[in-house]
Amino acid sequence: MKRSILVVDDDARILASLSRALAREVDEVRTADSAGEALRALAESPAAIALVDLKMPGMDGLELLALLRERTPDLDVIMMTAYDDLPTVAAAMHGGAVDFLTKPLDLHSLNRLLDRVFEDQETRAAASSQRAPGGKEETRLVGRDPAMVEIFKVVGQVAGTRTNVVIRGESGTGKELVAREIHSCSPYAKEPFVAVNCMALPETLLESELFGHIRGSFTGATGNRKGRFALAGKGTIFLDEIGDTAPEFQAKLLRVLQEHEYYPVGAERSERSEARVITATHQNLEKLVAAGRFREDLYYRLRVVEIHIPPLRDRLGDVSVLAEYLVNKAATAVGKRQVSLAPETMRALLAYSWPGNVRELENCLTRAVVTATGDVVRPEHLALGTPPVPGRPRLTTLEDVEREQVAHVLRATKGHKSRTAEILGISRPRLDRLIKKHDLDDVVG
Repeated sequence: MKRSILVVDDDARILASLSRALAREVDEVRTADSAGEALRALAESPAAIALVDLKMPGMDGLELLALLRERTPDLDVIMMTAYDDLPTVAAAMHGGAVDFLTKPLDLHSLNRLLDRVFEDQETRAAASSQRAPGGKEETRLVGRDPAMVEIFKVVGQVAGTRTNVVIRGESGTGKELVAREIHSCSPYAKEPFVAVNCMALPETLLESELFGHIRGSFTGATGNRKGRFALAGKGTIFLDEIGDTAPEFQAKLLRVLQEHEYYPVGAERSERSEARVITATHQNLEKLVAAGRFREDLYYRLRVVEIHIPPLRDRLGDVSVLAEYLVNKAATAVGKRQVSLAPETMRALLAYSWPGNVRELENCLTRAVVTATGDVVRPEHLALGTPPVPGRPRLTTLEDVEREQVAHVLRATKGHKSRTAEILGISRPRLDRLIKKHDLDDVVG
């Protein structure tokens, strides 16, 4: 890729000094003394980066930035000015600038920034060449780990039935997403999917929320109100954190499952329910049953089919595919063009234990996409937590560290050599040499 820069400034001295300084660092430097001249220069020949002054007569830098984002979206724009007030910086970054420098420019800092932007462009180009063309991504279950493949199979098997399903797993593993997938694959996909977090509602309101109430049944009940079961119709009602409900509510839910009917609060006549019930919990239901905190008969009614979602730390091979999916989902949500992950960013993601599971990964990448100044997420954008490690750090040799890291990434990618080489930032032949050197053929499989 040609390292070409267009410098835009109305000060001839700055144009001359930057041209001399940057000529030693890049393949091509061109200059323009106004926004109009910059647009003409780019129309004749594109550039990789535009270094644009903010304060210029006529069309200023922010106006030029807006036009460049519209006409040449692949051009990375760095703004520069002697004015470093916060509103100006915010306007430039909001307008799509990859970074903002104040005058007088520090050439060492400028060169480091240019190197980073050129690296990001190479990462972006490589990621773009690997993406298949085509349609819009939907919010779906994502994963290649064998445990997730088994979950996909069960989802397909139960989706066509009305069987009760309980989904178990730690917080943040994606239990509601599995429930939604079952619903969307079912013959009733066009019917409502109604999700209720049982732990988020006080015990006194949970029954009314689910079954509805009639006017005058309690203080504040000024009219009849349909509950979530009625709103679900023939669709699916998803009861999250079912293990945290009280025994009194559990008895009423059992009646719904057995008789397909319920009583709105204060009502004398029952109503029918045709909704499918899917429940989820992070609790150990067997211990709750043994302790008398969860009804045994309800337990058996709910777990006709059970799906267990493993924590993300037990399926690190899914981190890379999840990260690619989630970072582009986040970019779409915040109105950015497609965003890529630098190889060192992926290494940082794979090295983290993810105590908050997929939810933490999604939040981390959404924050990174928002704070990234360009189209490439780098490690400094992640703001990962650092869980404390008990005991002293183990003293080891560089050889051991090298072997452990190569083995770790190979396991995470399920032995996929090309992906492993990309994450480690090395060539495929060098990876082969490292595998042979450290006797890691058993990890590749």
